[in-house]
Amino acid sequence: MHRYRGTTALVTGASKGLGRAYAQELARRGAHLVLVARSAPALERLASEIRAEHHVDTRVIGADLSDPAGPTAVAEELHRQGVAVDLLVNNAGLGSVGPFFTRPLAQQVRSVDVNVNGLMLMTRLIGAGMLERGSGGIINVASTAAFQPMPYQASYAATKAFVLSFSEALTAELRGTGVHVMAAHPGATDTGFFDHTTAVMDAKRTDSPTRVAAKTLDDFARGRTASYPGRPLFRASTWPVRFLPRTTVTRMTAGLNRHMGFHEAQDVGTPAG
Repeated sequence: MHRYRGTTALVTGASKGLGRAYAQELARRGAHLVLVARSAPALERLASEIRAEHHVDTRVIGADLSDPAGPTAVAEELHRQGVAVDLLVNNAGLGSVGPFFTRPLAQQVRSVDVNVNGLMLMTRLIGAGMLERGSGGIINVASTAAFQPMPYQASYAATKAFVLSFSEALTAELRGTGVHVMAAHPGATDTGFFDHTTAVMDAKRTDSPTRVAAKTLDDFARGRTASYPGRPLFRASTWPVRFLPRTTVTRMTAGLNRHMGFHEAQDVGTPAG
């Protein structure tokens, strides 16, 4: 069983949503924190709340992980402060909803930059120190979207498929090194993912970030290599792709997303992503 108390955990995308929930749950379990996101003021507010409630050391690093220089800046700041990270939670993620050819391209490119390149760089830069020390852990937050192509969420699902494959490969490469890698696959979670778009989630079929964060950390503590921290239905949704032709699964997913109106998704107010 992994023990969180007294360890140092770095959480990306920590300013809101699931990242905020991971930070709060880790603090509740006694871990010291390094919070990373673009919005330093939001991180400072969260850090103040956590310090007051849980009395753990909480540091803030503002960085844009869509910029290749962002992960390097995080690693350099950790080195400057003399902080060794025991657990890396690669939570930062972005996505776009709607038909690929009618949605803003910049949103989709930035999603790849954060979900793929940013995650890979953070894993390499922070994980290298763990490998040298012979201990540590990495949680890569993927999604149940990773298991099949998703029309009207095409680029998002593709980035999460990368996270799934990448995490499974690293799990095998690092076996016996003392560094443990786990991919987490939450389903629909109430994180405001579709804020500023016309797309909506069914509130009755979404999990709370608090529940997802707690279940993820429970699974990591048990040494699992994959976590399905949402309701059982979400895990079951990953099974058909293992038995049905991918063309069939893709058509089924397209039909579901059209039923949810994703094929007509548009931005409202501040553009998403």
